[in-house]
Amino acid sequence: MTDLNEAFEQPLKGVKVLELSQIMAGPTCGLMLADMGAEVFKVEKFPGGDDARNYRREGDCGLPPSFMMLNRGKRSIGINVKTEQGKAALLRMVAQADVLTENFRLGVMERLGLGYEVLKEINPALIYCSITGYGREGPLAKKGGFDMVLQAFSGLISVTGEEDGEPVKPGISIADVNAGVLAAVGILAAYIHRLRTGKGQRIDTSLLQASMQQLYWHAAGYFSRGLIPKPSGTAHPLIAPYQVYRCADGGIAIGGANQNNWERIAELLGHPEWKHDSRFDTPDLRLANRKILAVLIEEVLATETLSYWLTRFDDASIPAGPVQNVGQALEHEQARAVRMVVDVEAPDGGSTRALGLPILFNGKTTIAGSAPPRVGQHTSAILREFNFSDAEIHELIESGAVVQAEEHNRSAVTEPTENTTAS
Repeated sequence: MTDLNEAFEQPLKGVKVLELSQIMAGPTCGLMLADMGAEVFKVEKFPGGDDARNYRREGDCGLPPSFMMLNRGKRSIGINVKTEQGKAALLRMVAQADVLTENFRLGVMERLGLGYEVLKEINPALIYCSITGYGREGPLAKKGGFDMVLQAFSGLISVTGEEDGEPVKPGISIADVNAGVLAAVGILAAYIHRLRTGKGQRIDTSLLQASMQQLYWHAAGYFSRGLIPKPSGTAHPLIAPYQVYRCADGGIAIGGANQNNWERIAELLGHPEWKHDSRFDTPDLRLANRKILAVLIEEVLATETLSYWLTRFDDASIPAGPVQNVGQALEHEQARAVRMVVDVEAPDGGSTRALGLPILFNGKTTIAGSAPPRVGQHTSAILREFNFSDAEIHELIESGAVVQAEEHNRSAVTEPTENTTAS
């Protein structure tokens, strides 16, 4: 394995997080916190656990790669919170925790007796983070939602795709991932507030907010001039030339984001007269004549290979890059250099690759690299850390309030939880 464990103290070392959230948005938040040093305890129903455990399985470890990606470095405790003993056990853990995350449909945690108003009485310093579909207020607050649904509702799908074509869903789960990032940001801000005041608070974000945050420039056009943006392929709504162009053997993304870059592009392509062409003389004119400019640029690019043009653009300090597939991007040495591709422990004890933390601290990081857990794999050990006696643990297991991994079928599949609100 690559040695990422340099002399470095993780900023969240010792912070205890109870992760009741599942699938993608909440676990993304938990993974980021774990990679920054927090102890993340995955609180799961059993036998099925996190619904993401039931997604497509590949390989021999019995866990879906998608689940493994977001749940490395965490430990699992299986609790049936619908039993009095299971709920009481969780409340004892809450009293000693720093953070709790959940992403159930609005009202579910309250019906379980686990809402913020109840838990803050047990632990006033608790940071309680909820991720919902549409937020806690407003006419749609009680609706459940998933990434694709909120991408559609927020307008993201309407601006994605080829010009004059049907809108398409972006190829990534942008609402889920960004909601997880926003949750982590909110938790960190609340933690700083707690260091100053000793008080916890409830943090709320949603897939709707995570989606609409992407609309900064589109919203600016709508609020100022009533513009309804449409799909424009790889082109930019405000800047030209700024898109993917065809060359002799592939696509190249070129960023002419300012006047200086535009002038250098014209020079590099052998057409300095474009700088003074009345069609391209200003940023607004270049945008208005974007299609004409694209044809002219591609006529030149078609004469040489991608490799040739990448070298030329790099030499001229003009931002440009190849259109890579996901495999090419992940295999590029730059992904390793910035610690985005890292080696972690696999469930079978071997090594596998994963995405790392997209943040470095003084150029260093130490990721949470232990293998993703089975449901209830660490139940007894976790309860001991929360000051349960062996006798109490035995009683909880015997009553069925908690479970150890060995006591159920690790590959059991259950139907998705009806009350899940955010993926």
